[in-house]
Amino acid sequence: MVCAFTYVHKPGPHEAGTDLKLYYCGMEDCAPGHSWGPGLKDHYKIHYVHRGRGVYRTPWQTYELSAGYGFLVSPDTVSSYQADLDEPWTYSWAAFNGVQAKHYLQRARLRPEQPVFECRRPEVIEDCLQRMFEAGKRSPSRDIKLLGALYDFLSILTDEAYEEEDMPPEAFVPMRDRYVKQALEFIETNYSRNFTIEELAHSIGLGRKYLSRLFKEALGVSPQHFLLRYRMDKACELMNNGALSIGQIAYSVGYKDQLLFSRMFKKMKGLAPSHYRNR
Repeated sequence: MVCAFTYVHKPGPHEAGTDLKLYYCGMEDCAPGHSWGPGLKDHYKIHYVHRGRGVYRTPWQTYELSAGYGFLVSPDTVSSYQADLDEPWTYSWAAFNGVQAKHYLQRARLRPEQPVFECRRPEVIEDCLQRMFEAGKRSPSRDIKLLGALYDFLSILTDEAYEEEDMPPEAFVPMRDRYVKQALEFIETNYSRNFTIEELAHSIGLGRKYLSRLFKEALGVSPQHFLLRYRMDKACELMNNGALSIGQIAYSVGYKDQLLFSRMFKKMKGLAPSHYRNR
């Protein structure tokens, strides 16, 4: 087994990452019969086959794949893949997650039961992957470049999934995911001011209880918990600015009451804001 390239990116506390997070990416010339699984992952991973052949197995189907094809490994779905004995494949991969990861994959018509895609423009996706690998080189803007390359990669897969006569991808997005996406956008834009969950729900035309149910179905947490976590993550970013006092940081993330902010911060991070800053 020859690993031509691999890069692991560990998102830091300064990266809010509410949308997407790139975990790792790489490229490998596999040895004959090289395999992974059966097993589970806790994130999404897309493989693209450059040359050679191999097999991808899911609980629903077995796929024999060659150059120009790719496959999705989904969280909590048992799967396995193996290189051909005579013509082992060379593939690239990108592993990622995030609250909008499933939404973007649905737009590309990829899901656990439909995990395989064919790329009609291999030179485009290969160029994109190369840019992703280049972005992994150390630089002050590495995290931004990597995230941009991941968005580019998913946009190419979405374009590949649709012919010109097809309906636009948005037509296939479930209403639940649309509402949650709108709510996330509202939070990202308005977290610095003091608003209620009722106001959040009203902004997208829903009741509070219904929005809470959608959040728990899609993200596993309530809107209140997500908003609190988002604000505290933003507060952690601001801690790096030594010119800001704790009171100014609290105000910047929507808290006029510094004591309430400190209490909520300790609840989420396990430390008082001043102790967190002085670690």
